[in-house]
Amino acid sequence: MKVLVVDDDRRIVKTTCDILNVKGHEAIAAYSGEEGVEKVKSDRPDCVLMDIRMPGISGVEAMKEMRAAVPDLPIVLVSAYANEDTIKEAESAGAYAVLSKPLNFQMILSFLSMLRKEESILVVDDDPGFCKTLKDILTMRGYRVDTESEPQKVLSDLEKDYKLAIVLDLKLGSVNGTDVLREVRAKYPTKPVVLVTGYREEMANSIEKGRRIGAYTCLYKPLEMDALFHVIEEIRIKKLQNLLASE
Repeated sequence: MKVLVVDDDRRIVKTTCDILNVKGHEAIAAYSGEEGVEKVKSDRPDCVLMDIRMPGISGVEAMKEMRAAVPDLPIVLVSAYANEDTIKEAESAGAYAVLSKPLNFQMILSFLSMLRKEESILVVDDDPGFCKTLKDILTMRGYRVDTESEPQKVLSDLEKDYKLAIVLDLKLGSVNGTDVLREVRAKYPTKPVVLVTGYREEMANSIEKGRRIGAYTCLYKPLEMDALFHVIEEIRIKKLQNLLASE
């Protein structure tokens, strides 16, 4: 990941950049909010770590200008002195989080790993054509994708590695997807599960049951890919924000 580090304290910038570089990231240094904004415009990073209190424009003002130039840019603000009003202003302006100094670098590295989409999405459907098409499309968007056609293997798939979310068809041969959802919920209570079905009317009761069990949402076939992308990005951003909030 290309990470822009913005702080008027050059020692903090050097230490942060050194750690990120050692861990395989590309760190870019800036020493003021104004310089940070110019770096975003000239050499777009994947993420920004920026101090709030700096001479010239503040980190919050710099973030507003950065997001005006690059609306979807993930920005994390850092401060040793942030008050509640500043934190609210920063978050309402689009900051992923406001972290306190000194930084928890293990958490930052975990955040960057998730930001890089290293986690995968599990697609569960008994239609191999649908699985292949969805995997190809999501892979082109930068996601890792695993597919599963046998509902009884879903839990073992989840044990292999971390899954950001599950895209689960409601009609899996003789198995109702809500039964799989209930099993997932029992072992992974917070795992986001997106239900999909091509039988809106026929599966109306199952859709309602899935919502009660805790499905994230339900989408309908033929899938509108923009809607799916929006849901997955929403899930990913919430995961990233929850990770940072755990500091």
